[in-house]
Amino acid sequence: MNRDQLVTQLQQYQPYNEDERAHVERTLGFIMRHEDCFERSLLIGHVTASAFLLNRDMTHALLMHHTKLDRWFQLGGHCDGESNVLAVAIKEAQEESGIHAIVPVSEKIFDVDVHLIPERSGEPAHYHYDIRFMLMVESDEEVIQNRESKELRWIAKDGDIPGDSVSVSRMFEKWKNNSI
Repeated sequence: MNRDQLVTQLQQYQPYNEDERAHVERTLGFIMRHEDCFERSLLIGHVTASAFLLNRDMTHALLMHHTKLDRWFQLGGHCDGESNVLAVAIKEAQEESGIHAIVPVSEKIFDVDVHLIPERSGEPAHYHYDIRFMLMVESDEEVIQNRESKELRWIAKDGDIPGDSVSVSRMFEKWKNNSI
């Protein structure tokens, strides 16, 4: 997937609600204005990719308690110049979960979010224009926590979601309302 293909996917994407619609519009505008939108060196913000990772039975989703931000999120990270956001989402899910057998449930975008990352360690506050995909584990591999997380936890489809992230709650709502 290149930049133009991402723009097309975002233009065709059907947001879940008005809040997400605003995120999609902001993300499209950002990508159109910045050729270097996938580069972390773009200090005002950059495109990131995330994974709403389901277990093999598709009954639980994996969340991480992020070490630096001290909040619960889906797995994901920086594109670092790579425009294939689906490939980045898979790579980040593998790195952050320790599970290698991960495949897309769909190659279509699952969720879009724009969120502010606070200033930290001399890095200015900036926005992440996060493109999210629903992925699934294809094996019986166990999760392996790395330094990026305080904890990794499988959350049942109807379970209590840790933390207070509106965007994580929105992804669970989408999952619950979908016949997957």
